[in-house]
This record gives sequence, C-alpha cells and structure tokens, in this order.
Amino acid sequence: MKILVIVDSINIEDSSGSKANVALITNLVVAGFDVLVYHYTQKFISLEGVSCFAIPEIKYSPLYFLSRIQRILSRNFKVNPAPFLEEIFGFSFTFFNDCNSIVKTLQKQTFAPDLVLTLSKGTSFRPHYALLKMQELHSKWIAYVHDPYPIHYYPKPYSWIETSHKQKEQFFLEVSKKAKYSAFPSLLLKDWMQTYFPNFIKTGFVIPHQNAKYKIKNIKFPSYFDVSKFNLLHSGNLMAQRSPKGLIEGYKLFLYKNPDALMDARLLLLGNASDHNMMLEEYQNNLQIYIYNGHVPFDEVYYLQHTVSVNIILEAKSEISPFLPAKFPHCIAANRKILSLAPYYSETRRLLGDDYEYWAEIDDVEKIALIIQKLYLLWKLSPDHLLLNRPDLEEYLSAGYLEKVLSQLAVNKKL
Repeated sequence: MKILVIVDSINIEDSSGSKANVALITNLVVAGFDVLVYHYTQKFISLEGVSCFAIPEIKYSPLYFLSRIQRILSRNFKVNPAPFLEEIFGFSFTFFNDCNSIVKTLQKQTFAPDLVLTLSKGTSFRPHYALLKMQELHSKWIAYVHDPYPIHYYPKPYSWIETSHKQKEQFFLEVSKKAKYSAFPSLLLKDWMQTYFPNFIKTGFVIPHQNAKYKIKNIKFPSYFDVSKFNLLHSGNLMAQRSPKGLIEGYKLFLYKNPDALMDARLLLLGNASDHNMMLEEYQNNLQIYIYNGHVPFDEVYYLQHTVSVNIILEAKSEISPFLPAKFPHCIAANRKILSLAPYYSETRRLLGDDYEYWAEIDDVEKIALIIQKLYLLWKLSPDHLLLNRPDLEEYLSAGYLEKVLSQLAVNKKL
C-alpha cells in the first residue's frame, strides 16, 4: 500500500508533536508500507528508509509580502495587527501562503497513493487546510487530529478563545466532511471531537502515538545525573495549566516522612517551565531537586528516560484529559514504572488501567508522597522491581499494530 504523508515538521527538536509525527512515519515504513513524505520544516531533513521532500515556501506572492509587512510592523513598531486581521480573514497571511505553498508542490508530485495522511503540530493544521483545496485526494484522505481543534474546544482549565474561532470552526467542519477518514491518537480525543463534529463518528478511528525504534547514541550521563540514585524524571514542557507544585510538594513530603531517602532520591524536572518561574525559584537550592528550565536535546532526554527509576507524566488539573501525551510511548519503551499525575478520566490512565496503582491527581500531595514512598521501597529491594513490564502497551504502540489497523481499513474500504 502506498501512503503519501503531508506533515508540518519532521524536526524532532522543535516540538513533541514533531517527535510523534516522525515516530508515526518511521513505523509506517517498518510496517511495510511504501511511504513518501512532503514536509514543511523549511530545512533539509532525512529520515532513514523514507523519501522526504521539503516543501519550499512561495516567496513571490502578495500573501508573502503582506506577511512580511505584518512582521515588520510587529517587530519594529510594536504593533500587532494579527488579532484584527485574523478576526476578518480567520488566519494569518503567513498561514495562507504556507498552505498555498503546500498545494503548489503537491500538484506537481506524481506519486499515486492509496492513502493520503495529513499530520500537524500545535495549533497549525496547515496540511489539512491545504488538502481541502485538493478535491482529487479527498477519497483517500486520513485527517489526523492530534489535539482538540479549534483551541477553544480544549477542556478546562485551558480557556483560550481566539478572535477567529468562528472561521476555525468552519474550517474543521469542512475537514470533518471532506476527509474520507479521521484518525486520533486517543480514544478519548476521538469521542471528545465527535461531540463537536458528528461526522467524525462515521470516519474516526484510533492511531496511537507510536513507539518507534530509536538508536541511542553514545551519550554520557550529564553532570546533574547520578545513575546510582532513586531518580524520578519529568521531561517536557510545563505549560501554565500543568503546574509541578503538587508533585514537588508531594516529593518533599515523601522526604520528610522518609529521611533516609535524602541521600538516595532525586527529582529531575527538565524542559521549559517559564510559566512557573517564580514558584520554581523556591526550590532551586534544594539538593534533592534538579530543575532545568529550558530545552534539553531529545537524545539526552530519551537516554535518561531509559535510565532513571521512574518516569513522570504530568497533565493539567481537569475533569478530563483526552490527550495522549507524545512522550507516553517513550515511557513505555523505557520500561520503567510511570508516575501518572492526571485526571481520573484521562487517556493515560485508561491505557495504564483502572488497577494501576501509581496514579494520582496533580494536586493530591498526600497520595503523591505515598506513591513515591511505595516506589522508593521497591527500588530499595531491587531496581528491577521498578520495571513496567507492559507487553500489551508495547504491542498497542507498535508498527505491528499500526499495520493491522491500516490493513483492516483497506479491507473494509476496499482500497
């Protein structure tokens, strides 16, 4: 089966979304599909075993010049016309020019795919907008929806409402109607989006974020890491809605109740946490906590995930979290116990299972302390007691399962 992939970015260093995109593309190849990738990364990037083409930006068009004028106004005159313009047009001039660039390049390609898969990151969805203009591909189109969209459809406590929200609703209504299939990384997200766009009920299925095989390079342990310690790691962006305060206070309470652990335990927080600067400053001098507020290379994080005692997945305080975190497959691959800090109704908790005991709400300090204590006592007996050992989840996130899902789709739809 031939699959044409149109993707925003395949640079794994620019976002968790791009990491997830690359893992999915990699596993499509491992599963035996003939894959061709067109990407809008705006730089040359190669993926092993995949033909990749960087889509060039159109640089001689009215939209391009309007977008540059807008940038100059914002940068030099501190005037931001974007909200006003997007309220009128729905999207930025840059967005429209990018989508036109994607369409122009795709119209020249000669690959004859059986399926066309659009992948995006963040709030972009440029490949999806571009595909709306290519009616000839709609009967083969899988629109992959990685997060709720538009952004005001995020569950609380996310509460953004864009000036262009009406236009974005209309855009995604068209996607839901025109794409032959829709795919989601989580069952909860599929169910969530179906409440806003009922056509997804007919077209939707689940393709989870993939556990692709990465080659761990010869990386030395960073200076802040001691492999002999009981290390708990949270890696990734801590948005304003994802406060680590409950985690840190739970960890401190664990140390207070288990003073012997002062010599053994380390909590590592790696990644951008600028929304919590003032709060994190309170803990900077704590010898049992290491905080790096900034970008850490993917290879280093992936290596640490496979070496620490416990990996932490921290989500926002909410009634529901329909997201499947992009690092979930990495944590499963690492085969370390996961400390899941998430709402009761969350995809992470659903996959780990109702009987998974290392789960707490993000602000339940007492329970977090108790869970860390249980994990620590297991570590004291033997670090091997902290192995996750979930072959069911390894299979669910694998290329083999991906091949079954898409092959069954082909059988059902007679591709």
